[in-house]
Amino acid sequence: MVKITERKTKRDRVYFLEEIATQQENADKITLIMDNLNTHVPGSLYEVFPAAKAKTLWDRFEFVYTPTHRSWLNMAEIELSVLTGQCLKRRMDKIEIVKRETLAWQKFRNNRNAKVNWQFTTEDTRIKLERLYPTIKE
Repeated sequence: MVKITERKTKRDRVYFLEEIATQQENADKITLIMDNLNTHVPGSLYEVFPAAKAKTLWDRFEFVYTPTHRSWLNMAEIELSVLTGQCLKRRMDKIEIVKRETLAWQKFRNNRNAKVNWQFTTEDTRIKLERLYPTIKE
């Protein structure tokens, strides 16, 4: 799902979470992968909604934060790169056009059941990022 807003505020994000939860009403748990932007905090739900609704919404999600020092491993960033290359790599002077084009791109990708072909294994990660993994000495 893609959501275009004029700003990146906590309120915008919280209403997007509500939209995701509504569209995925049959899911027991929704895994959401996101970066560490300052608006991505649980308290924002309570700033926008009454406590009971905020807690209900919070319980629908499993939040997975990408590590700041390894964000290049993030599949979401790969998908954003695809969005940029296939849809946003041109001048659009009105937000309505950006919203319309992005929605069309989203429908196209979802109808094709497009996926990221992730080929970087855990073993590859351990080799490439050896300096980030602790060494256990016995």
